[in-house]
Amino acid sequence: MYRITELGRLFGLSRSTLLYYDRIGLLNPTGRSRANYRSYSEQDRSRLEAICTYRQRGLAIEDIRSLLSRPDATTDILRRRLLELDGEISALQAKQRLLADMLQVKARGWEAVRVDKATWVAMLRAAGMSEAAMDAWHREFESRAPEAHLDFLLSLGISEEEASAIRAHAGRKA
Repeated sequence: MYRITELGRLFGLSRSTLLYYDRIGLLNPTGRSRANYRSYSEQDRSRLEAICTYRQRGLAIEDIRSLLSRPDATTDILRRRLLELDGEISALQAKQRLLADMLQVKARGWEAVRVDKATWVAMLRAAGMSEAAMDAWHREFESRAPEAHLDFLLSLGISEEEASAIRAHAGRKA
């Protein structure tokens, strides 16, 4: 039998993580000691090993719960997660291409190529970016380099009012 800290150490997990798993019913201790400490069996250890393996693969808690309670759902859940990862990878590759293109433009100087707002938005959409991804891009730009973000927006030929509105929407009052 394992006490909570012993079991946590085996998998590099904190006591609070195991308490959370207990609270949500993902991993309940087999019993309690006379001093009312949680005690975990070898079967509990094996279940936690499976939980950790699934978490390392990026599965959500609810998916893990389904996998552990319904082994017949394994293929569907894993296939769905694989498709989600494909989408995430595609979105990251599109962002990577955009950044590489931006670096090439930057190397030649912003003045060498003029891109207006409509062209820029069309390029982002063509690269697979959704409205939510574009909003996230603006938030990130604004948080990392607010003045450069403003300069970039103005370089697209938009008004200062529209640039201010975009920046405010990105989480910063201009």
